[in-house]
Amino acid sequence: MRNTALAVVDMLYDFIDGSLACQNADNAVQETLKYIDKQTKGQGGEEHEILDTFPILFVRDHHPADHSSFKENGGIWPSHCVAGTKGGEIHSDLAPYANEELTFDKGCDKAVEQYSGFDAMNEAEQSLGEILELLDTTDIYVCGIATEYCIKNTCMDLLKAGFKVHLLKNCLGYVDYEGHLKALEEMAAAGVSIE
Repeated sequence: MRNTALAVVDMLYDFIDGSLACQNADNAVQETLKYIDKQTKGQGGEEHEILDTFPILFVRDHHPADHSSFKENGGIWPSHCVAGTKGGEIHSDLAPYANEELTFDKGCDKAVEQYSGFDAMNEAEQSLGEILELLDTTDIYVCGIATEYCIKNTCMDLLKAGFKVHLLKNCLGYVDYEGHLKALEEMAAAGVSIE
């Protein structure tokens, strides 16, 4: 599994059971935990040692309260994932795997709608893409919510940047099942490996 990493996109409470709750979201969290368990099984030692051999990167929507994508500000979405609220937190079962350097925020600029996690930034102002380069990642496994939006955009940007992208289809939440299937088809056609 050398040179591989996992990107967990938007497994946040507002997308799981909050204002923008998605289909299959609870199940996606449990399947992701199983996947992480399988990858890290038998690797005793400290958490940080596990992350050295299999980095787990988290992307999160992290909006200001007056974000332009919110309906009350003329956008298309209900208010969601506002920084500092429970709805913007990583699911508590996954949170133990998240650390600051490998947590990337997007949608922080109120004027910009940002579906892709590729340019999301950590606290040190490094993007997801930059960190994957620094980790010598060749293969990136992706899971999260929602297939049609943040997952599709993140996967397409990772592909464009030259990574081999593997999408864990059991570990996805989605807005609409038909839209989910269509997005999977589009990603597969572009070269994403659906697994």
